[in-house]
Parts: sequence; C-alpha cells; structure tokens
Amino acid sequence: MRRKLPEIRIQILLVIATFVMIILRFLLNEKGRVNPDSIRYMRTADAFPVIDNTVTPLGYPLSLKFFTMFGLDEFWGSKIVGILSYLFIIYFARKKKFYLTETILIGGLFSFVSIFSYTMSETLILPVVFVFLYLSHKIINEEIKDSKAIIYLSLTLILLYNIRYPALFLMFGTGLFGIVKFKKSFGKIFVLSGLIGFIFVVAYKFLFIDYFNENYVATFLEIGLHSTSTLLFELFQGLTTVFNPFIHIANPSGGIINVAIYGIGFLNMVLMAFLFLKNKLSETEFFFVFIGIIGIICSYFIQYFYSVNPIDYRLMAPFSLGIWIVYFKKLYQIFGKLTYGITVLSLMTGFVFTWLSKGNYLENRREITKFLKSEKLEKGRVNFYMESETDLSKMQIAELISTVNPNVKVTFKASDTLKENVLTQYKVLQKIKIDTNKFQ
Repeated sequence: MRRKLPEIRIQILLVIATFVMIILRFLLNEKGRVNPDSIRYMRTADAFPVIDNTVTPLGYPLSLKFFTMFGLDEFWGSKIVGILSYLFIIYFARKKKFYLTETILIGGLFSFVSIFSYTMSETLILPVVFVFLYLSHKIINEEIKDSKAIIYLSLTLILLYNIRYPALFLMFGTGLFGIVKFKKSFGKIFVLSGLIGFIFVVAYKFLFIDYFNENYVATFLEIGLHSTSTLLFELFQGLTTVFNPFIHIANPSGGIINVAIYGIGFLNMVLMAFLFLKNKLSETEFFFVFIGIIGIICSYFIQYFYSVNPIDYRLMAPFSLGIWIVYFKKLYQIFGKLTYGITVLSLMTGFVFTWLSKGNYLENRREITKFLKSEKLEKGRVNFYMESETDLSKMQIAELISTVNPNVKVTFKASDTLKENVLTQYKVLQKIKIDTNKFQ
C-alpha cells in the first residue's frame, strides 16, 4: 500500500509551484505585468528625492528605489519586491506559527499569484497587512498589552497608509472594532490606535500633500461620479471575482464564460457566509472578517465622490486577505488535506490561462530597448502621445517603454508630437514589432 504524501511535502511543493508561477506570470505577459499606475510608481522611484507626484504614497516607490542601489532598474526591482513579499509572508507565518497552512493555500490562488507578479503597491502592502493581522491577534489574546500594543498597532497602521492610501479604511475599521468591543480589555487599544492613525492622516494631508500639490483634493474629489445602479453592478462583478478561487478576470467582451466566473464566485461567497454563521468565530477570526468587510464597504462608498478604479481582486486584496484566512481555516477543519486541491486547481487554471494568453516580455523588452537606444531616449524624459487614455493598445506601448525607461509621461496634446522626445504608437510600431495578445 502506498504511503500518503506527508502534508509538509504538499506545502513545500505548493510554495515552489507558487514561486515559479509568480515568475511565469510576468515573463509570459507581453509588458511584464504593468499598468498605467505602474508607470507612475516607477517614475516616482526614478525621480526621488524629487517628489514627482502625491497621487500615491512614497512607500512602494522607495522600495523600488532601494533595489536600484544593487544595480537593478525599477522594473526588475518591482519583481523582486513581489517575490520577496510572498516569501516573507510564508516565512513569517511559519516562524510565528500563524496560519501557515491557510497562508500557503491563499498564496497559491491565481488572484494572489497575479498580485505578487504585478508592479503595483499591493505587492508590498500584503506582507504588512499580514503583520497587522498578527499584531491584532496578539493584542486580542492579551499577549501584547497597554502602551506597547498601542505603539505597535499605530505604527503598523501608519506604515500601511504610507504604502496605500486605502489603508485609511483599515484605520477606520480598527477604531470601529474597538468601539464594538469597547468593554473588552483590548477595546480601548484598537480605538486609540485607529485615532492615532487618523491624526497622522490629517497631518500627512497638510504637511505633505498640500505642500507639493495644494489642489490634490479639489482635483480628485467630485460628487456624483457614478450612479448607484452602476456601482452596485460593479460591486457584484468585483466581489464575485475577488472571491472566485480559480479565475479573477472576467471577459471584457462578456459572454457565457462570465456567467460561470461570476457564478462560482457568488456560490463561494454563499459558502463563506454559511461557514462563518454556522461555526462560531473566535475574537481573532471575527476581527479578520470584520476589518475585511469594513474595507470593502468603504471602498464601495468612496466611489461616489472619489475617482478610483472599480472594485476588483487587486484593490480588495488587503481587505480580502483576512477573510480568506478564516475561510480556508474553516474548510481545512472540515476537509483536511483535500483543501489543498483548491489551490492546486487554481494554480493549474492560472497556468493554462497564462499559457494560452502568453506574450513574450523579454523579447518585447529587447525590441523596445533597441528602439529607445536608436532614438537616444533610453534615458531622460519620454512623452507618449495618445488621443484618449481609454485606448488600451496605445497605453500598452507606454507601459512597455516604462519598464526600460521609467521617466515616461502620457500626453494628450497633439501639438506635443512635434517635439523630439515625444513618441506615438505609429512611430514605435513603424520600426519594431511587439509580441501582443488580446487577453492580458
């Protein structure tokens, strides 16, 4: 009779498979898993200590800047940040004996593989969120108390805010949790920590944002941006992809495949709710679910007056992480090692999707590098002209250029095309061929 595969070996194999998939995910993407926001992050890192913009905090760009000290450029630095973020979470979970099984299961989900392979700030914030959840767990169990607990939790919230502004929702959720549990010994700690975090946000606004861009709030705040019907529909689409363990990307063209994607996500959410209601949650588990739901709710309502992308797996990752942890813990208590099958299937699905929609980033990088050198634009400012920011095919070229020269800005002025350092899609594709696909 064959011996069953020991669980530790299953975990090691899953970590290795996840590590490989993170690398394949960006190498088999035509532009290396970047988007328009990635251009801003890499440009900010390249320009520092000059402050290029205040649209995003400096935490993530500085992490990219750090790796340029070792000879890497901002693009490859971002990939190191993503890989190290994943490995840190696994190491921390193992070292602290803190939801290791659940962490391995979550890290291998295709949506989280996609995040760790992205040149986006979510890659850096996830390990800090994990530490935040760990500290909260210790405080709830009274293993960290009094002023020490307040200092640790407050500093973690402030660090989160310096990576992504939506960490403000974690501050709000932390304070609200403290109010809900105010009669508990740890209630006041959460209230004070949330309050200290909020005070920092106010100071940050006046001392940093207003100093470099006094019109920031006026530029981005606009009442009535979207109708409720539109936002509710996008919320449904977003949550059913956030909590779909296999596919987190719907087909933009629609079709029957989207019915399956949304359906699986919806059924998974129903199962989550059933397990959470049927099985009594511990104080720590309640906090994880509570802080996640508050983050999602705040992310929904902010869309009424602040220009942000629709809710999706990437934006919700800092809030969904705790919910996934509790969910996989409940599943593992019921199904044991069979639960690993979900992550295995997710990795297989992700590999098939990545392979079928593959591009060749390294080849495209060689081509765009050759082009920039021929135009003497491999360094210095590069402006890329587009008629509209919704023209994704043109934006992809700007994104690809930014992986070689991060000092890229998009311009919508037709008169700029007369300048020497301004590129257009036609000018680029006239000289080189880029390997593209229609899925990523």
